[in-house]
Amino acid sequence: MAPCLLQLNRKKAINMKLNCDLGESFGSWKMGLDDQVMPHINMANIACGFHGGDPDIIATTLTLAKKNNVTVGAHPSYPDLQGFGRRSMALTTSELTNCIQYQIAALEGMAKIQGLTLSYVKPHGALYNDMMANNDVLATIISAVASYPSKLKLMILATNQADKHIQLAKQFNVELVLEAFADRQYTDEGFLVSRKLDGSVHDKPAILAQVKQLLQTGSVTTRSGKQLMLNAHSLCVHGDNNDAIELIKEIKALCD
Repeated sequence: MAPCLLQLNRKKAINMKLNCDLGESFGSWKMGLDDQVMPHINMANIACGFHGGDPDIIATTLTLAKKNNVTVGAHPSYPDLQGFGRRSMALTTSELTNCIQYQIAALEGMAKIQGLTLSYVKPHGALYNDMMANNDVLATIISAVASYPSKLKLMILATNQADKHIQLAKQFNVELVLEAFADRQYTDEGFLVSRKLDGSVHDKPAILAQVKQLLQTGSVTTRSGKQLMLNAHSLCVHGDNNDAIELIKEIKALCD
């Protein structure tokens, strides 16, 4: 699948790649329609076993990624299988570093068996939210990625603090991938509006409108009505059900 071209009112367009959280099933419990999503995305954020995924699920998801020529990334979380990684945990710096690197190593090892190369890391759930809200957590994650033996990128949310985040990552020689969300409403600072608030998760017309705006201007309209430039490199989509698959196809059509 060819990546989207995001026009940012510049002479040169940049690639906007579609990414999706995959491999989050566990045992007999199934999450998402991975086999239907994979042909339509560029980047697969694959669960590493701490919030979803198990050895068989990881292997199957990697096989799908290889078949569809999709870039592979690790999707680590707090060790919270029961809570699907959506609960924050108070880990020390060393505990969080080891937690992340353990999961990266597991996915990279499974990927190597299939002749695949791990390219990036995208934290999941509460870990992702904590990373964006707490500079100490962000620095720990960047350091964990930097000290991992393989050269990996880190995917984080594109916000109005992106320049600072990029400079922090450069101190560790880590390249960031800035992502935007197709289905979520934004604050004026570029953070995702809490799911507890009405309107925080877009319906289909609002999703398509937000994608069009990103493709045309590189911006989103925040909850307060302001225009916010994101300069994102990747767009996160979800493949939880048949309606979501059809929506991804429509987003892809907008990008082509």
